[in-house]
Amino acid sequence: MCRKKMTRAVLIVDDNPAVGEALSLALSLQEIRPLVALTPDEGLALLERESVDVVIQDMNFTADTTSGAEGVALFRAIRERHPDLPVILLTAWTHLETAVELVKAGAADYLAKPWDDSKLLATVENLLELSESTREVARTRRERRRRREALQDKYELDGLVFASEGMARTLELACQVARSDVPVLITGPNGTGKERIAAIVHANSAVKRGAFVAVNCGALPGELIEAELFGADAGAYTGANKAREGRFEQADGGTLFLDEIGNLPLHGQMKLLRVLESGQFERLGSGRTRQVKVRVLSATNADLKAMIRAGTFREDLYYRLNVIEVNLPPLLERGDDILPLAEHFLDGRAELGDAAREALLSYPWPGNVRELKNAIERAALLAGGGPITPELLNLPEHAVAAARNLDEPSREAVEAALHKSDGVVSRAAQELGLSRQALYRRMERYGLASHA
Repeated sequence: MCRKKMTRAVLIVDDNPAVGEALSLALSLQEIRPLVALTPDEGLALLERESVDVVIQDMNFTADTTSGAEGVALFRAIRERHPDLPVILLTAWTHLETAVELVKAGAADYLAKPWDDSKLLATVENLLELSESTREVARTRRERRRRREALQDKYELDGLVFASEGMARTLELACQVARSDVPVLITGPNGTGKERIAAIVHANSAVKRGAFVAVNCGALPGELIEAELFGADAGAYTGANKAREGRFEQADGGTLFLDEIGNLPLHGQMKLLRVLESGQFERLGSGRTRQVKVRVLSATNADLKAMIRAGTFREDLYYRLNVIEVNLPPLLERGDDILPLAEHFLDGRAELGDAAREALLSYPWPGNVRELKNAIERAALLAGGGPITPELLNLPEHAVAAARNLDEPSREAVEAALHKSDGVVSRAAQELGLSRQALYRRMERYGLASHA
């Protein structure tokens, strides 16, 4: 006998012992553990003591078989105390309006007495499978939440907002290598937040009390980068009227972050390699050797290996910089971060409407977090305190149209898609034409999954 199946339990609440016996036999033959209660109070008490996956409840517990008042009260009590528990209604009424209303209120299904065993068992099996899949969704989300909280408790994350598993893995690696003194290369597309990750590495490092100095190698003309990094004596180049301190000197005892490292010219690469190996350098125009102790972090969105093959980046420098690589995935690959980031950027100034949320989730964000922030800032200004609509986000028309024309799937459609996909949320979302995040929200709205 399958031990896993026998752990599944169905509670039967019916004042007719014969009904309880018949249903118990049918369920036991399917290796489902039956629990029987003859009164609503007994049923509610059993729910407090036992782990139950599905409830089958009668609607008529009094001689007045037309009102079903006790059945309605029992259903509402179950929904209040156990909002995610599927409930099947059994009724002998000729008119089923109340049962239909309760299905709209969240009942999983209703069956008329005398019931068809095959239909009832098929309904129970479907609900058991759905219950198992939604519990798995809730378990996964709780584990992810605990992982985020553990990271936030253990490390200084500089207020970074994230919810995705991909970002959690990136942060975990960044914080683990922070305590070492090795160079770290942070890779990923523009706008993903590489400087934020560098700041987090510094904040969790042994030199966190030292300076964190950032320089964008791509924002300076090639002839000025060396002066920026290593400093220059007066007269070292046209316009150098006085000596200037370079970024390495400013970062002495702390961290130097070199963004867009692929833009460093070859001569500067050679001098950088020397500093990494010995901590020594000379200012431009000076013969005096200076000594510093600096933790170097670098970042790039370029393919440095392709640049090595092209002869524009030194291979020895690459391996010196890339002792540990921390890769930031694009926002497209960490969609769970989109709405939390949007809410963070809004900071309570406006509210995202449902259609705006769908538009945010349907857009690929080629500019990543930077583009998302700009879109939210613009929309918040234009909304004037009102709700944000897709049109205010200034996204391409196809993203706005997709959100505007999105049909709201019913609870039944969501259940059917989850059942068809064996509880795999990504496949169910594709079946419904929704993003995974949108499907999670509907599952929560319909009581199909616990809040994580």
